[in-house]
Amino acid sequence: MSDYGHDLIFGSFLTPGSADATQPVRLAMLSEQVGLDLVTFQDHPYQPAYLDTWTLMSFVAARTSRVRLAANVTNLPLRPPAVLARSIASLDLLSGGRTELGLGAGGFWDAIESMGGRRLSPGQAVRALEEAIEIIRQVWDAGARGGVRVDGEFHRVIGAKRGPAPAHDVPVWIGAYKPRMQALTGRLADGWLPSLPYLQPGDLAKGNAVIDEAATAAGRSPTDVRRLLNISGRFTATGSGPLQGPAEQWAEELADLALTEGVSAFILASDDPDDLRRFAAEVAPATRELVAAER
Repeated sequence: MSDYGHDLIFGSFLTPGSADATQPVRLAMLSEQVGLDLVTFQDHPYQPAYLDTWTLMSFVAARTSRVRLAANVTNLPLRPPAVLARSIASLDLLSGGRTELGLGAGGFWDAIESMGGRRLSPGQAVRALEEAIEIIRQVWDAGARGGVRVDGEFHRVIGAKRGPAPAHDVPVWIGAYKPRMQALTGRLADGWLPSLPYLQPGDLAKGNAVIDEAATAAGRSPTDVRRLLNISGRFTATGSGPLQGPAEQWAEELADLALTEGVSAFILASDDPDDLRRFAAEVAPATRELVAAER
């Protein structure tokens, strides 16, 4: 399947720098002002040059009224899933249903271990992520009988009280690059969220195939999984490569990704206010128009 038919989303991927703590807040507010749909922040709790992402998201939620918020992606090894579930639900309730959950299995293991996290192999990290998703969804299922009960290999929650439920059905978007994580995404998640600079030609199609097959085998539809993508580039007067050119070129390339690779959410990694303005004012509407015409 080349186009999964989802509505298009455009967002920002901002650096939560601590040197000027007001900058990421200003950029988040600008993202909302110029019409972007989503604001996301890196989550690296071991990085002292960054603000704590969840504290920052809470502050930004109080300074905005429309834009949706997510970590891109949450560092699971340093955030216990039962507590994370309540953090998400709480911010979703406080923000009027504007919180989404980007989730990652971890990657910088030396730094994670230095902060008290447990070092995991790639296979262990996938199993830990699967257990965490089950815990999170049980916590959110406030109306179910009994407590949360997941007696896993890496996460053990036995009898914790459920709730609160978030204000809306919070999607779980997984940052995945390898087939095991992509298969988990197809079985259990609501979205696939890789970064384009980390992908090789053909990786989107390969990942989509793995996700689609896993979703179908689990009794789901491939359309149950939104395909999101972190992107980066430069706006220039003339084209010099992928996402290196004028806004019209960007729109054509993103429309092609939507129609041929199924991507429906484009998240721009930039802390340049002018880039965010141009992305919202020129690229987003032009991309939507091209995709709508083809559909």
